[in-house]
This record gives sequence, structure tokens and C-alpha cells, in this order.
Amino acid sequence: MKILQAISRLDRAGIRFLRIAISVILIWIGALKVVPYEAEGITPFVANSPFMRFFYHHPEQYSEHRNKEGELVPENKIWHKANNTYGYAYGLGALLVTMGLLLLLNRVHPLFGVAGGVLTFIMGIGTLSFLVTTPETWVPALGDAHHGFPYLSAAGRLVIKDLIMLAGAMVVAADSAKRYLAR
Repeated sequence: MKILQAISRLDRAGIRFLRIAISVILIWIGALKVVPYEAEGITPFVANSPFMRFFYHHPEQYSEHRNKEGELVPENKIWHKANNTYGYAYGLGALLVTMGLLLLLNRVHPLFGVAGGVLTFIMGIGTLSFLVTTPETWVPALGDAHHGFPYLSAAGRLVIKDLIMLAGAMVVAADSAKRYLAR
């Protein structure tokens, strides 16, 4: 019983830890967006999204210019530069870092935390939309009986994890709003 009582008092610390965890993820991944492999890695998502594809100059050509992580194909790098792959990634990275910092600035003023939480929630919805728009999120039909829906590929498993980010953003935004209203 004492263990359950101790656990029941972890909610405040849990929300603080959740805020820090989301911030670390956003800042780290946002900072990586300036590295070519990370910028190139999001091309299938952006190129297939009806809401984001306009950021690329030639979204329909992305599959011809994909690099594996750690692979150097100079012609593909040139294409990605001309396609605005890197420019889009720099902007997205700056947005992610800003969102992470806003969550941490909750200590300064709760409205920063509200803004960070709401932006993170919106980002989560956008990311989860890739399950519908990006063919690479499902196991391809290459002969095995297990392909397509509901069989998530590595990209799909990466995307579905944003459900946690979405829920966490909701919790920290609500916590920040409560703190602001209590002032």
C-alpha cells in the first residue's frame, strides 16, 4: 500500500519529466535536421504529403534520389539541394527546436508551455497523417503474405510513435494552461 501511495504522488514529477523528455526529443531531432542524412530521410513523408509537398521543387522524383543513411551519392546530394530538401529541413529543424525551448520556458511563463504544447500537438497530427499519405510506412508487397495495412514498416513504426508525442503534448499544454489560470 505504501508503494502505491508513493507512486500516486509522482504525477507532478511525471509531468515535469514528460515536458523535459518531449523537449529533448524535439531539440535533438530538430538540431539533426541540419545534417543531410536527416533532411534526406524525411523526403518520402514530405514529398507524399498533400499539405507539405509544395515545399519541394520536384517531390515526384524523390524515390530516384534516395540515399541510405551514411551513403554518399554526390549526384543525389546535388538533387536534394536543388529540390529544397535541405532548405525545408532547416526550417523544420528551427521550428522543432523552438517548440522544445517553448516547453522548457514554461518555468519562465506558463503561456510559453501552452504554446509549445499546442504546437507539438499540431505537429503530432501532421506526423500521424503520414500513415495515410506515405506508401513507405507500410510493408511493401514483395512476395510475403504480410504486407500493407496493418503491417507497419520501419518508417511506419517511427511515425506511429508520435501518438505518444501527441498525448504528451496534450498533457503538458493542459498543465501549463492550469498553471497560467491559477496565477
